[in-house]
Amino acid sequence: MNGAAFRIIGSLLARRLALGLLTLFVVSLIIFFGVELLPGDLAQNLLGQSATPETVAALRRDLGLDQPAVLRYLWWLGDILQGDLGQSLANRRDIAEVIGDRLGNTLFLAGMAAVMAVPLALCLGMLAALYRNSLFDRIVNIATLTSISFPEFFIAYILILYLAVGQGWFPSLSRAAPDMPFWDHVYVCLLPAVTLTLVTTAHMMRMTRAAIINLLARPYIEMATLKGIRPRRIILWHALPNALAPIINVVVLNLAYLVVGVVLVEVVFVYPGLGQLLVDSVSKRDLPVVQAASLIFALTYILLNLLADVLSIVSNPQLLHPR
Repeated sequence: MNGAAFRIIGSLLARRLALGLLTLFVVSLIIFFGVELLPGDLAQNLLGQSATPETVAALRRDLGLDQPAVLRYLWWLGDILQGDLGQSLANRRDIAEVIGDRLGNTLFLAGMAAVMAVPLALCLGMLAALYRNSLFDRIVNIATLTSISFPEFFIAYILILYLAVGQGWFPSLSRAAPDMPFWDHVYVCLLPAVTLTLVTTAHMMRMTRAAIINLLARPYIEMATLKGIRPRRIILWHALPNALAPIINVVVLNLAYLVVGVVLVEVVFVYPGLGQLLVDSVSKRDLPVVQAASLIFALTYILLNLLADVLSIVSNPQLLHPR
């Protein structure tokens, strides 16, 4: 790419980063005041039902819960901008320390699912395009539509029933420990990773198939066919490179889903990730942890959306000059 192309990409990045920061600010407002609407009282939960009103009021003052919500939001936002996530109200530990290992576990699980889902989806999509309208294409389309229709927790319970309880091949609970060896960690994460793979593969496979089939009617593809080039080579070397923009876009968005959408899967398998921590913190009304975890999920999704836009343009320079 020439200098003009880099300037256009830089301008695009600047605009998208500004829009991302604005979106993150709006999301922070929604997160903070949404959490404020949760029922229950943290001070009462910590002290128990037998606590006197005076003791509850003293603890609320100590935790800063007696201050107006707007003022507490400004304090929280100021600390976030300085890189301070605050302290957990439930155990008084630094939130960065609480979230650190959990975020690592979530990224490990998402990475495992991505390693399985992305190559599988691309291969199935290219084969379905190669043998379109065949029995194989119909079977793959029915299977992917079925996996899209079922929610993650339903697929997770089916896998637990048949592979963990019925066959005993895998543990039904994915209890990963910080000092666990790598392959043991892979083993306990396999069922939740397969669950995420079944959910995300369908979207990526269908986009790959549709993008390639859309290009097969182009004149240069017809010319390659008339020259006697084998269909597999046409799809792999001629159609796929020009279909990369929409494929990369849907792949990166599904990677964002693998990180952000793991909450249900982690809860079903009791996996010690950020999603499980978020649910536990909501039940305890540990508001700073809920806010920090939600903000990390939102930031991850925004950054991966930005990455999807940039990679789509890099893979297809025609997008630099939209009509």
